Amino acid sequence: MIKKAELKQKLKVMIVQSLNLEEIAPEDIQDDDVLFGDKFGLDSIDAVELVFQIKEHFGVEIKNMNEGRPALQSVSTLAAFLEKRMNP
Repeated sequence: MIKKAELKQKLKVMIVQSLNLEEIAPEDIQDDDVLFGDKFGLDSIDAVELVFQIKEHFGVEIKNMNEGRPALQSVSTLAAFLEKRMNP
């Protein structure tokens, strides 16, 4: 079972690498930073890529926006979502 801190770190690395965020390092992302909007400049296309990457890296599928919107708010919300799906 993966520890929460380790999961959050893996998510930050995945976000930076998969979205090619050249100006941002994983350590620049705080656990509760809002992922979409002004700070990181992420948009709906980035959300689609993140959903794909989450399935690739963690084997967890985000089925629709009702599920995805609250999960993709921050690294913390995404980690909590993944923990529920990976450890039912």
